Amino acid sequence: MDKIIKVGRWVPHELTECQQENRKFVCEMLLARYKHKSYIHRIVTGNEKWIYFENVKRNRSYVHPGKPSKSNTRLNRFGRKTMLCIFWDQEDPIYYELLKPSETVNTDCCKQQLLNLNDSVLEKRD
Repeated sequence: MDKIIKVGRWVPHELTECQQENRKFVCEMLLARYKHKSYIHRIVTGNEKWIYFENVKRNRSYVHPGKPSKSNTRLNRFGRKTMLCIFWDQEDPIYYELLKPSETVNTDCCKQQLLNLNDSVLEKRD
């Protein structure tokens, strides 16, 4: 069997005038949709996080090679902390609130935060 492998030639596909116009219309429509920004750009995400009041800075120290560095005490996990509630979109934070040290998120707090968030979103997107 003296056969050899041949690869087919690439032949450009010729579009009719109607097909070219249809492609142009679809491309313009997709470009306009992208510029208009879809629903993905409007998604707002929120989260709550306990954060500590104390912001202890670590001190740098110069030590000889092989010697241990100065040890620092661990942050008090039972110290004063507050809850940070933050909401953001694709670009940047929209609204955040620091609750009082003993306050947690409940229905009244959540309702007020959502109202404040709505005001912030309207302000940002106008």
